[in-house]
Amino acid sequence: MGSVLAAGSPHPPPPSPAGVAGPGLTVPPGFGMPSVTSVPPSTGLTSAQPQEETNPLPNPGTFDECHRKCKDVFPMQMEGVRLVVNKGLSNHFQVSHTVLLSTLGDSSYRFGATYVGLKQTGPAESFPVMVGDMDNLGSLNAQVIHQISNSVRSKMAFQTQQHKFVNWQGDAEFRGKDFTATITLGNPDVLNGSGIVVTHYLQALTPALALGGELVYHRRPSEEGAVMSLVGRYTGNNYIATATLGSAGAHATYYHRANEQLQLGVEFDASTRMQDTSVSFGYQLDVPKANLQFKGSVDSNWVVGATLEKKLPPLPLSLVISSFLNHNKNKFQCGFGVTIG
Repeated sequence: MGSVLAAGSPHPPPPSPAGVAGPGLTVPPGFGMPSVTSVPPSTGLTSAQPQEETNPLPNPGTFDECHRKCKDVFPMQMEGVRLVVNKGLSNHFQVSHTVLLSTLGDSSYRFGATYVGLKQTGPAESFPVMVGDMDNLGSLNAQVIHQISNSVRSKMAFQTQQHKFVNWQGDAEFRGKDFTATITLGNPDVLNGSGIVVTHYLQALTPALALGGELVYHRRPSEEGAVMSLVGRYTGNNYIATATLGSAGAHATYYHRANEQLQLGVEFDASTRMQDTSVSFGYQLDVPKANLQFKGSVDSNWVVGATLEKKLPPLPLSLVISSFLNHNKNKFQCGFGVTIG
């Protein structure tokens, strides 16, 4: 493990949160100045102190991001009609309106807001970040993310359902030069002695290989237990192979970028609790000249899905069509979405 107290090289700022205010952006690490001591010119000689070796291992990211690259290739299932309107009120504040018309469930309306603070930690990073949305029934989802220092980031998340708190959690993330450690506390109740504690650790062993683990401990008045799993990720020039193994089962993904337009993903999931195993194949095709993106998938349960997204520049408008067909259950779902802004 690289020393987090190594002199001459400041901690690289971590990437911005994905799925909160846009795609995650990784900021290149900073470079320190070598320590050089010169002999006074009168001697006519100069000598340099040995320069400390910089840590060649990169930060491996977080545990939750290990399988994300492959999962992003698969299409997102959507049902009914969805209209999303985004409006930026300033450089730091944005609101959104979402209307969902469904034939299977209840139709709903959600109002969302995003605030990005003034603390600049990188070329494309500002904190704190506050994101929240509320539906027409009064249910609220909100989270606050703040960069406490160059290495420490904290997040608080809250969820209510019809004016009642149903879930809240807080986590702290520490990023070293070649490792990331995270601890999460969910729904703590001191009086009843219940709650959930989740710890993650991911260590870069080589520039391509990272290993880590997850420990989940939960406690209730009549129940107590812990689940542990290990993860390994290997990153090549154009592919990423990841595997997670634990008492709850096994999960493996393989991501491959064939070229600038085509990306492929394979996912294997085996659950010991559900006694079920499945394999999924997905792909993403980007056509930049046509402002078109197509995603498709098929799994071992004979569920076939696809989404088509079309942007209409110069208008701030994009259209999304989604369809999923389950051959075993003979069910078909179709969705259509419009995003403005």
